[in-house]
Parts: sequence; C-alpha cells; structure tokens
Amino acid sequence: MTKITPEHLARSAIVYVRQSSTYQVANNLESQRRQYGLTERAKTLGWTDVEVLDDDLGRSGGGGAARPGFEKLLAAICEGRVGAVLSLEASRLARNGRDWHTLLEFCGLIGTLIIDEDGIYDPRLSNDRLLLGMKGTMSEMELSTLRQRAVEATRQKARRGELVANVPIGFVKTEDRRIEKDPDRRVQEGISLVFRKFAELQTVRQVLLWFYQEEVLVPAIIPGRRKHEVEWKRPVYHTLHRILTNPIYSGAYAFGRRGTRVVLKDGRKKVIRESMRRNWRDWPILIRDHHEGYISWDEYEKNQQVISENANGKSYLGRGAIRRGEALLPGLLRCARCGRRLHVHYTGKGGNTLIYLCKGDFAVTASTNCIRFGGMRVDRMVAREVIARLQPLGIEAAFAAMETEDQDYCDKKRQLENAVQQAQYEVQRAQRQYDAADPDNRLVAGELERRWNEKLAALRDLERRLEDISNRRAPAVSDEDRANLLALGQDIAVAWDKPGVTVETRKRIIRLLIKEIVVDVAEDTFDLVIHWQGGDHTRLAVKKNKVGRTRWATPEDTLTLIRAMARQMPDQLIAAALNRMGKKTGTGKNWTRCLIRQIRRRNDIAAYREGERQERGEVTLVEAANILNVSQATVRRMIKNGVLTAQQECKGAPWIIRADELQNENVRAEADARRARRPASHHTDQINLNLQGVT
Repeated sequence: MTKITPEHLARSAIVYVRQSSTYQVANNLESQRRQYGLTERAKTLGWTDVEVLDDDLGRSGGGGAARPGFEKLLAAICEGRVGAVLSLEASRLARNGRDWHTLLEFCGLIGTLIIDEDGIYDPRLSNDRLLLGMKGTMSEMELSTLRQRAVEATRQKARRGELVANVPIGFVKTEDRRIEKDPDRRVQEGISLVFRKFAELQTVRQVLLWFYQEEVLVPAIIPGRRKHEVEWKRPVYHTLHRILTNPIYSGAYAFGRRGTRVVLKDGRKKVIRESMRRNWRDWPILIRDHHEGYISWDEYEKNQQVISENANGKSYLGRGAIRRGEALLPGLLRCARCGRRLHVHYTGKGGNTLIYLCKGDFAVTASTNCIRFGGMRVDRMVAREVIARLQPLGIEAAFAAMETEDQDYCDKKRQLENAVQQAQYEVQRAQRQYDAADPDNRLVAGELERRWNEKLAALRDLERRLEDISNRRAPAVSDEDRANLLALGQDIAVAWDKPGVTVETRKRIIRLLIKEIVVDVAEDTFDLVIHWQGGDHTRLAVKKNKVGRTRWATPEDTLTLIRAMARQMPDQLIAAALNRMGKKTGTGKNWTRCLIRQIRRRNDIAAYREGERQERGEVTLVEAANILNVSQATVRRMIKNGVLTAQQECKGAPWIIRADELQNENVRAEADARRARRPASHHTDQINLNLQGVT
C-alpha cells in the first residue's frame, strides 16, 4: 500500500535545507546542491506545490541556537497545509531530541509524511515511528560523539602546549606553532615598561596615568589583518589590565581560563561563556616555563594578588586600592567583633576630621555600628610603629630614592629613542617606495609623496620631543644633596614628616609593611593587632582622648607645671621658664604671657599676686640660697639629702620651701659648714654668681 495519498498531494511539500556553520555554507557546496535537489524528487513523487525553507543556513541544530526556518516549518505543519517534509537526512531536521520528537508529534497528529533519501515515513504508523525515533537518536548521538572527539582532541593538544590560536602583543607564533618574544626590540621594551611601572606604582590606574602624563605609547596589534602588524597608541585601562593579568607574559601556557555553563532561556538550551577565572588553580591546564616570558611566575602571582586587593568593594577580605583622603589606614582596619572591613568617614569643617567605623549588620537589620572612633591618634601610633621598622632600612631607601629619578628619565628617553628609530625606518621605506614608482604616473607618485611627507613630519616631531626631554634632564645629585638625603635616611621620622611627602606615598609605604590591622574599642583604649606582611604580629593599645580633648590640647605635664608656677611667679616669668625648658603649646608654638593667661582662665588657675608667697611663708630656691648665704647647688644638695624640706609639684617645677624651715638647726649647721669650706675673698672686683632668677 502506498503511503502517499491524494490528501497528502493536495497539500504542499516543504524542502528543509540547513547547514551547521557559515564555513559549511561557504565551502560545502555539494551538500547544498543535494539538499536543493530534493525539490525535483518532490515533484517526481507527485507534488506540484513545493516550497524551500533555507532560513537556517549557517545555524546549528544542536538546540542551542534559534532556528527561524524550523519554527516556520512547525507552524506550517500545525496549520495543516504541509503534506510532506523533505530532508536530506534526519540530522538536517534536528540534532536534539526535543526538536526531533516535537516534529514527529506534530506530523503524527496532522498526518504529514517525512521523506529522506532512504525512504518515505508516516509517523502515524508504529514501525515508521520507531524507525524515525531511532534515526533521531542516532543523529543526536552522532553530534555528541563528534563534539566529544573534537573537545578531547583540543584538550590533548593543549596538554602538550601546542594549541595556539593567536598570541597577544609582545609575542609571535612561529611556523612550528611555538611562542617566542617579538623580535622587535621596541615592542619588547614597551611591554617590559608596563610591568616595571606596575611594580613601582602598584595600581593599574596609576600606571595608566603615568603613560598619559609622560605621553608614552604602547604597542598594539592591528585587528582584522592576517599579518602580525603593530601600531603604537595611547593605552586604555583594559589594554594594561589584559597585559598584567595574562599568564603568557610570565612564560606560562594556560588553557581553560574561561569556562562555559548551560542554562535554559525561553525554553531552549543556551551556552554562556563565564567570566575570567582569576585563580590559576581553577585552570584545567597550566604549563609553567613553556616559553620565554617578560616576568617570572612569582612576579605574576604577586601582581594578581595586588590587583585582586585593589578591587574596592568586590572582595570581602580585599584591602582596596589607595584612595584620596588624609586617612592612612583605609582598607587595612578590620573589626574584631564581626570581621568586616572598616569604612572611613570625613566630618567637621572642610571634612578634615576622619572617623573609622564598622557598619556591622546595619544594611540588613538596621542595627547600630559595631565600633566607631576618631582615626587621627590611631594613624599616628601605627605610623610610629612603621617608622620604627623602617629605621634600619633608611640608608637603603635613600640610595633607592636617588636612583628612581634616573630610572624614570631613562625609561622615557629609551621609549622615544626607539620611536625615533622606528620612524626613521618608516621614512626610508616610504622613500624607497617613492623612488621605485614611475614619476610619470602622477596618481601613484603623488600619493607616495604624500605618505613620505607624513612620515617625515612624524619623524621631526619625535626628534623634537627627544631633544626636549634631553634638555630637561635634571642635573646629577650633588655631594651636598647626597649628604642631605643620606641624613634623612638615617632619620626616617624626619623624612616621614617632610612637607613634600604626600599622603599617598605614606599609604603606599604602610601597605608594603602591613597586611591588615584588627581593631577593637575598649573602655579607655583602642586595642590593635597589627599583622605584618612577614607574618609577625604586634599588639598595640592606643589611649582614647578624654571628652573635650583634641590633639591640639595642652599636655597634662605642662598644665601641672603652669599650675605649680602660678603660685610662685607672674605669667611673663612662667612663659619664659617654660620656653627655657623646651615646652611647647598644643599647636607647637612658644609660650607668651597672653597664652599663659588664656590657659589659666580656661583651667581655673588663679593668677599670682605680688607678695603672695610671703603671706604663705614660702621662698624660692634662689631666695633660700641668699638667706643662707650659700650657692643654689648647696640648697639642692641639702634638699636631696633630706636636710632641708621642700616640695616640687612635678619635674621641672620650682621648689617651694617654707621660710621657717631655714631656721632649722640642722639647716643652719649645714650652711655654716659649707661656708667654712669656702675660701673667703674680699676683692672689690669680685662678682656674686648667685643669679637672681627662677629655676
């Protein structure tokens, strides 16, 4: 019994044409001819209305790509206007079970035949349905097998380090598919400069700013050309980031840095390419020392660690990049209570007061902050610890500072010299092209002459820039400057507080030494645990400021001195005495009578009245020496030995002696004995050395 009925012939026949890729569309032309040739077979079988659907040329049938031609086919079958579907084989219709069985289901319901080169099938018949099911399964299995073989062959080639599709700038691929450095010395030095500046500046953005400020160009491959052609242009952030994060520059071969995952979207399988895997331990294949690199593998790992920590807000344990602001420890402080990183908040007039705070679970539960404290005192104490560890390295840092300026100058000059040499080659090449052209053919000769002039103009511009940078070179460091720099190296604290040292420089130094600081707030102190880069730990307790006190407040020991001296002398003499002792105000200034008066009024200290000491029966050390007719040193010795009773509020304060103590028999006897040992002199020109003053 024939399967083709008049009902089938009354409908149209659809020839479905599909090839899986654009490469097959362009090159596998015989397959196209065979598929389009099915129209003749349809007419031979009796169909007069034959339609060709070729919308899916270049589209895969594996289920991951949308196929508008297949969708039109299903729609036409459901409308009941298709009597037969012709295809070269089952794999042309579908390579996945979902689409294949959907097609069989619709054809079985509507009564549409499926025809290929082997036969005619009616999905309503059980035997034909079974045979079509097996054909679809084999088609799907065939694709899976082919894909598995291709993937495994690719991985096997990658395990040998021979799978090299293309190489980044700075490398070339040889004929035997090996990776070598670009033989162009200018390209090599341009790539090496990127890594040297990152080792110095520690952030990709700072490297980018340096290249822009110094007008230094970087090499780049011209896209869309088979030949490995290089152009020089100003870098962008992503260009520098790709160079610094690509393991090929460390001499390593890596495969599988990007993975794929399958998701369902709009009812279809969709393969999504994952983001770059930063951790090299997640790469399926990694071959170190595969070829000559620009840096070592250890340097590459260190660079990745720095870049990862510079990602602000993207890592729970990351420190973040150095940011603007006066705070020295942003990104380094971690809360001892919840483990979160502390934030920095600037308050006060002009935003010059910094506060460190841990928000805790505020964003989730609207709870209060874990800890919150002013950061100036903590910054100073941590900086003091850093300076103490830097002190032994001060001399080496001084020598390194003297070499930094020369290194920067050499980097810029070397890049310009390479650019000039390249431009000279381009000029000579343009000249040779012009000389080889027929002078009578003005269309060609004119264009070559224009290109030659452009190369000459570019060469003159580069030579002018090279001359300018040569003339602007800073003079060599003199012996005097070298001595001053070494003196600063011996005293890191002085160099740290120099006005020319920026906050960013101090932050960078601190981050080189400190990994993180765990902080907690106690009742009267800030408890810090400093984790140094080498693995050591230092516990530090920083006293809190009292309420109402700032870093500009007068020190307590100075206040005690003022309170004690206010009983003995007026404000002018108090200021003079404090200046002789080297005591400064809270702002680092010398004392004056007005400042003493302000301090007294602010702290409720009574002013000295003339004759006040006499009313209390008190004398100074000088007055006691005059009364006993001995030297001040003798009076101090008597106080030290306990012969004479006296009081001193604090070290440096004047001695307070009761006048009646001078009438003590022991005191008088000691004074007489001292005078008896002193040779008498009655010379009229002798001057009394007992100075009238205050000690």
